[in-house]
Amino acid sequence: MLSVRVVKLGGNELDRPEWLAACADALKAVGPVVLVHGGGEAVSAVSRRLDIPVEKHAGRRVTSPEVAEVVEMVLAGPVNRLLVAALRAAGLDALGLSGVDGGLLTARPAAGGLGHVGEIVEVRTSLLHSLLLAGLTPVIAPMAPGAEGGLPFNVNADDAAAAVAGALHATELLFVSDVPGVSVDGAVQPSLAADEIETLIELGAATDGMAAKLRAAATAIRLGARAVRIGDLHVLGHASAGTRILSAAVQAA
Repeated sequence: MLSVRVVKLGGNELDRPEWLAACADALKAVGPVVLVHGGGEAVSAVSRRLDIPVEKHAGRRVTSPEVAEVVEMVLAGPVNRLLVAALRAAGLDALGLSGVDGGLLTARPAAGGLGHVGEIVEVRTSLLHSLLLAGLTPVIAPMAPGAEGGLPFNVNADDAAAAVAGALHATELLFVSDVPGVSVDGAVQPSLAADEIETLIELGAATDGMAAKLRAAATAIRLGARAVRIGDLHVLGHASAGTRILSAAVQAA
């Protein structure tokens, strides 16, 4: 089986060309990789320009049909194109996709009352394997249609990356942003057990976006990803960088 890493890029750093260039350069050494990206700041900016309310709950976007249209327009458009261009400039043969393309992702309505938000129920892994074997680097914008089609659901990029990593049985899922890892009492933790995550969130040690990321990390391990780390650019080049999320079984061993 092809050894693949899944990398999720997000955070405010997506707006910084020099950060993207450094990230693209570092990705060259990672090996076969599937990239999943966010772009929430860009979605919020366009929403405000269109006088569409921006509302979040526990780090997740409340998504009306109008917001879902903005998500598709922004993430599958300029944000995806920006990332593909940065990777190609660094020498990676990147190909931009949304979850709609080729039936790559299929979703169902997510619980939680956030509107037109979906959770991934199927990943067409054969398509990703074909692209990777052809030497291409897929760059995925995280929206996905339901089984009946229609307006694609907005899917949290962390959740989409977890679903893709689990389906591919990825060697590693790397959440890359501008934070060096998961901080508890001001100190970045080298590792956390998946079964500690809900306690950390309840205690307020992880909130909003980080809480969503940690829950996605635990989901990825449950779905079949072999390892997960959360951190900044250093996780792409240093095996010990960031915070490693361990399954309870690994911790017990």
